[in-house]
Amino acid sequence: MIVFPRYFVDQVRARFERLYGSDRTPLLLERLGALGGRFGLDVAWRDERRPTRWDEGDSVLITYGDMVRAEGEKPLRTLNRFAIRFLKDLVRGIHILPFFPYSSDDGFSVIDYRVVDEALGEWGDVEAIGEHFDLMFDLVLNHVSSQSTWFRHFQTGIAPERHYFFSMEPEVDLSAVVRPRTSPVLTRTQTPCGERYVWTTFSADQIDLDFSNPDVLFEFLEILLTYAKHGARIIRLDAIAYLWKEVGTPCINLPQTHEVVKLLRDVLEGLSPRTLLLTETNLPHDQNVSYFGDGDEAHMVYQFSLPPLLLHALQTGNSSYLTTWARDLDDPPPGCTFLNFTASHDGIGVRPLEGIVPDEELFGLVERVEKLGGRVSSRTGNDDRVRPYELNITWFDAMGDPMIHDEAIHIARFLCSQAIALALRGIPGIYFHSLTAGRNDYFGVRQTGHPRAINRGRWPEVQLNDLLSDQTSVTSRVYREYRRLLTLRAGCPAFHPDAPQRVLDLDNGLFGIEREATDGSERVISVHNLTDAAREIDISGLNGDGGAVANDSQWIDLVADEIVDGADGSLELAPYQTRWLWSAVPGQTPQP
Repeated sequence: MIVFPRYFVDQVRARFERLYGSDRTPLLLERLGALGGRFGLDVAWRDERRPTRWDEGDSVLITYGDMVRAEGEKPLRTLNRFAIRFLKDLVRGIHILPFFPYSSDDGFSVIDYRVVDEALGEWGDVEAIGEHFDLMFDLVLNHVSSQSTWFRHFQTGIAPERHYFFSMEPEVDLSAVVRPRTSPVLTRTQTPCGERYVWTTFSADQIDLDFSNPDVLFEFLEILLTYAKHGARIIRLDAIAYLWKEVGTPCINLPQTHEVVKLLRDVLEGLSPRTLLLTETNLPHDQNVSYFGDGDEAHMVYQFSLPPLLLHALQTGNSSYLTTWARDLDDPPPGCTFLNFTASHDGIGVRPLEGIVPDEELFGLVERVEKLGGRVSSRTGNDDRVRPYELNITWFDAMGDPMIHDEAIHIARFLCSQAIALALRGIPGIYFHSLTAGRNDYFGVRQTGHPRAINRGRWPEVQLNDLLSDQTSVTSRVYREYRRLLTLRAGCPAFHPDAPQRVLDLDNGLFGIEREATDGSERVISVHNLTDAAREIDISGLNGDGGAVANDSQWIDLVADEIVDGADGSLELAPYQTRWLWSAVPGQTPQP
């Protein structure tokens, strides 16, 4: 049994008491000490190669373990070879989406959390990727597969798993429950006690776990530390907002859920201080950022409002909502940051637009996405109205024009969206299909019957290599420019995740921010044209929330690789053009 420092014990004791009461806390502390003894105080995770938590070189590729496939080879080995060839020194981290045995939802209905799906490979294959990249794993802790041993033991009455799930009568009033799906909240099953109904937030195959039972918590504490032992630098807490249930409440973002996240962070900081927590809460912005706590909860949260706001701005040429949202963003607490992304394995969630974009504009955006071949997933609101929840489409296809096909403009609009995400304060998260200009996978939708499959197509390695080698292909053109932007970003301390950000006051249709290095040595003014017409800005009058930006006599446009004379007064931007205007702060002489 490990002996924890006094401050750690006091902190964890308070969390256990708030979750489970003072009577059960002494035993829970003993269990935690025993668990710590099994895993050890892992000071080795204080990686000397990473003296800081993150920097401007950090970015994360989001991918399935079998996103690239080669005949006769385990996909994780194919992914490793592809990543070393095309991603080394480009992205620092790789988020391998759930690679465990599963029964549905492309991995998010986990059968066994502790083993790698043999169809993908084995733990050694995962760790081999970790030799070259930081790793992100998913901890799918709200629910488990109906085919898991845990749930089968519940169905047959075997302890302790028979106490791992909620069961109740269907007459219980659950009308206050907030859910992201239109399917029933309860699903019928048979047990030795007869017919029971279990809680299923997401689907009948994904059975919610009962965290009011500390045995469930300790199962996941062990899994959490197992993932850290296998090299997880970041652990993503999937669907965390729905974790704790209390009948008569919305069962979302409950205080106990936040307390569990804080406890997970405490345990990591005590036993694996290298490992960071990322919460996945696809909700309106104020609810999403609540998972920072007071800097004592998640290290990172997704910037969920960014994808739908960017999509709206680039499809309409109206940047006002994006600008207002960015200007109103509070800085994350010290030691915390955002994961900025435009696309992921899921669709583009539109719940974060609630209270930001009027309904008529939201429905107009939905219509445009449908014209581009996308699908729409819905949810039932508290008023029993069916509302759009998620737009299912690849991000590259979402950047098209439903009326006019112009390949050059399409690519420019797409790259503009990515450049904005790279420039914002935080760490970029890049979905595999964004890096490769992936298109809508209609075959996958027909094959699975699920709209999300449209954005989850897999690449044959030979085909992808050929496209990347063909300088004229859309995939190659997008990849090469994306690579250049990432390289520029990594060499610019003004893009450090902790560097201050000020939103510029520009005309509608334009978007701009100023970033300044944390040591004050350099700045970048990032300006973007979100319209299909050339625009001019008065660079002598740029100003942000902090007041006027200094009138540098010369800037270097990092993207165009040219000198911009600030004395000229105006700067032209072509349709969907990005300019990163770099300058040293007077008295400093860094090199861009």
